[in-house]
Amino acid sequence: MDANTSLLLSVNDFARATPWLHGPLGLYAVYGLVVFAGLLLAGWWVARQAGDPARMAAALWAPLGMLLALALNQPIGAAVNGARPYASLPDILVLATPTADPSFPSDHAMVAGAVTAALFLVDRRLGWVSAAAAVLMAFSRVYIAAHYPLDVAVGLLLGAAISLAGYFLLRRILLRVVVALQHTRFRPLLTAAPQGV
Repeated sequence: MDANTSLLLSVNDFARATPWLHGPLGLYAVYGLVVFAGLLLAGWWVARQAGDPARMAAALWAPLGMLLALALNQPIGAAVNGARPYASLPDILVLATPTADPSFPSDHAMVAGAVTAALFLVDRRLGWVSAAAAVLMAFSRVYIAAHYPLDVAVGLLLGAAISLAGYFLLRRILLRVVVALQHTRFRPLLTAAPQGV
């Protein structure tokens, strides 16, 4: 048995032993992406309050980087076409709703990784909050037997890498856009600093 499957079975044994966690972790595994939407909003707010165009550029990139990572994940998943744990392992506890989607890499983990990486560019404290939420998301997806551990680990790392690579390739353009928009009626959305500051 490979380490990936062995770790999945260990988490599955933990899931069997913790029925009181089924509800909370099951809900988070499915609907936890709402947390990341809230974190993206918090990132925009923190950048706006800071009045730093570079931080605002990163905050505006964060949702775009997430969408880019998710879009790139689709052909990767289709090419690998990995089976879900519940489709390949008999007798495991399955808390996930079965789907026909490929297992590798995890879309949920990809989103979590991309958002977290971008938020570290905006504010480190917010980045660490997002990192904790991302690790919990990854664990919850394995806990409900929707993914193998490798699916979520690669999703987190690949999502972060895509988001960061996109930002560093486009940051000059993003910064110019933010600075230009600060001289328009959109200024209040980009900075809390008064005009002329």
